[in-house]
Amino acid sequence: MVAFVVVSFASGGAAFATAQPLCHPALTIGDVHFSEMTPPTLERTWTATVSVDTSGCQPNVSGSFDIAFTRLSETAPDLPFRQRYAWRSPSVAIAATFAADEAVQQFAIDNVTACACPK
Repeated sequence: MVAFVVVSFASGGAAFATAQPLCHPALTIGDVHFSEMTPPTLERTWTATVSVDTSGCQPNVSGSFDIAFTRLSETAPDLPFRQRYAWRSPSVAIAATFAADEAVQQFAIDNVTACACPK
């Protein structure tokens, strides 16, 4: 048991010493649209384009991010929730589906995956 703990610390220290520094892409939400209700479900679709600036990252990187939504409802309390998406330069189209009696009060980008910094 003691040998395992010692080995774990030694391995963790070696990994930390060789880890590459992390940078962060800049994500910006634009072209937001909320569709009309579509039959037969009467759902509405929230869409947006997320611009991804990876100039501070190594080439050809990708990752993930969350959109933190606050959903308004005519028949229930407001509900915060998150939805995960993938990012890739230069931009990605994203969408979320809502019921007929729901709307988006607010949204924000969160939990963006870091990228390897350029060498």
